[in-house]
Amino acid sequence: MQDFRPVGYVVGLMVTTLGVAMCLPMFVDMAEGVEHWLVFAKCAAITIGIGGLVAWVCSKGEHDRLTIQQTFLLTSGVWVTLPFFAALPYMLGTTGLDATDAIFEGMSGLTTTGATVLSGLDELPKGLLLWRGLTQWLGGIGIIVVAMVFLPELRVGGMQIFRTESFDTDGKILPRATEISSRISVIYISLTLVCAAAYLLAGMNVFDATVHAMTTVATGGFANYDISFAAFSPVAQYVSAIFMMLAALPFVRFVQLTAGTAQPLIKDRQVQGFFLTAFNLVLVLTLWQWQNQGDLSEEAFRGVLFNTVSILTGTGYASDNYMVWGSFPVAMLFFIGLIGGCAGSTSCSIKVFRYQLLFASVKVQLQRIYSPNGIFTPRYQGRRVEEDVLASVMSFFVFFVVTLGIMSVALGLTGVDFITSVSGAAAALANIGPGLGDTIGPAGNYAPLNDAAKWVLSAGMLIGRLELFAVYAIFTLSFWRV
Repeated sequence: MQDFRPVGYVVGLMVTTLGVAMCLPMFVDMAEGVEHWLVFAKCAAITIGIGGLVAWVCSKGEHDRLTIQQTFLLTSGVWVTLPFFAALPYMLGTTGLDATDAIFEGMSGLTTTGATVLSGLDELPKGLLLWRGLTQWLGGIGIIVVAMVFLPELRVGGMQIFRTESFDTDGKILPRATEISSRISVIYISLTLVCAAAYLLAGMNVFDATVHAMTTVATGGFANYDISFAAFSPVAQYVSAIFMMLAALPFVRFVQLTAGTAQPLIKDRQVQGFFLTAFNLVLVLTLWQWQNQGDLSEEAFRGVLFNTVSILTGTGYASDNYMVWGSFPVAMLFFIGLIGGCAGSTSCSIKVFRYQLLFASVKVQLQRIYSPNGIFTPRYQGRRVEEDVLASVMSFFVFFVVTLGIMSVALGLTGVDFITSVSGAAAALANIGPGLGDTIGPAGNYAPLNDAAKWVLSAGMLIGRLELFAVYAIFTLSFWRV
C-alpha cells in the first residue's frame, strides 16, 4: 500500500512557507498605517497553523525516496492546495471576493497566469498588491524546480530530454531538487533585484519597482494599475521587455553563465530559436503597422515590441489595447501565445523546444519519403532524439489541442461567447493571462464571467502550468495500481 505521508509532509511545508510569506504584506500595511494588516495576520495564522499541522502529522513518513505515484501527486497536489490558501486575503480582505473569484485569483497568481477578476487596483491596499506579486514570484521559482527536477524524471511531454541537462546527479529526486533549487534560487533572486533596480532607474517608485520586478521575472503579469504597463514610462516598457525575455530563457544556462561559461547559453538551440521567433514576430507586426496604419513611430514600434514579448513569454502585461490594431495582429497574437518561452524558465505554453522537436520529426519523415532506403534520425543539440521523447512530444501536442477544444466547448456551455471561450481557454491553458474580445481582452478582465466558467479556467491554469500529463496521470486507473 502506498504511503502518501511524504506528499502530505512536503505540501504541509509549502503551505507553511506560503503562510510565512503573508507576513511581508502584513508588515507593508502596518508601515502604511492601514488596518488591513489584520487580515494578513489572520490569514498567516490560519495558513501556518494548518500547514504546520499537516507537516507534523505526516513527518513520520519516509522522505528519502519518492515513488512515481508520490511524485505525480506531489507536483499536482502543491498547485491544487496552495491557491486555496492564497485566496484567503482576497476573501477576508478589502476586496471581499467570494470563494470562486478568490480561488481564481489565487490560482492565476501561483500559476503565473496573470488573469484577474480585480478592478480598481489603483485603490487597493499596498499589502494586497504586494501579495498578488508575491504569489506570482513564488509560483515562478516553484515551476522552474518542477520543470527541471520532477517533469524530466516523470518523462512528461518530452521533458525527459533534459534529464541530464547541466545537472548530472544520480540517485533520488529530493536531493537533486535541493541541489537545483539552491543554485537556481540565487539566480532567480539576483535577476529580480537587478530588474527592480532597472525599474527604479526607469522612473518607478520603490514599491512599483519591487512588485513589478517580481511579476516580470515570474512572467506573471499582475500589475498595480488597471491600465497595466501603460501607467509607466517608455523606458520602463523597454526594460520590462528585456527582463521578460531573460526570464523566458532556461535558468540552468544562467547558472552555467555565472560559473564562467557562456557557450551553453550561446549554443543552445532553444535559446536561438526563441530569439529568432521573437525577432521575426516583432518585425512582421511592425511592418503591418507601417503598411496598414501608416505608423512607423517609436511609440508604434514600442507597442508592438512590448505586447508581442509579453504574449510570447506568457507574461500578460499590456501597454496598449491591441484589439484595435486590426484582425491580422489579433490573430497573430493569439497564436503567439501558443508558442511560449524555453523549458526550464518561468515562461509557459507549449515551449520552443517542442516545436523544434516537432519540426525535426517532420523533416525526418519527409526525408524518408524522398529516400525510402535511407536511414534518418532526428537530432537535437547534436544528440540523437529517442523515440520515446518524440512520442511524448507528439502526445503533448495532441493532448494540448484536445484539452483546448474541450475547455472551449465547456466554456461555451456556460454561456460564454465563442471568441471569449476559445481565447479564454487558450489564455488559461497557456498561462498567458488576457484573452481576446471586449470582456477578457487587454482592456477588460475576467470578473464578468459566470462562476462555472471561472472554475473551468482555474482548472485550465493548473493543467497548463503542470504540462498536462502530470495532472492527467493521477486520473488513470493504472496510476493507482501498486
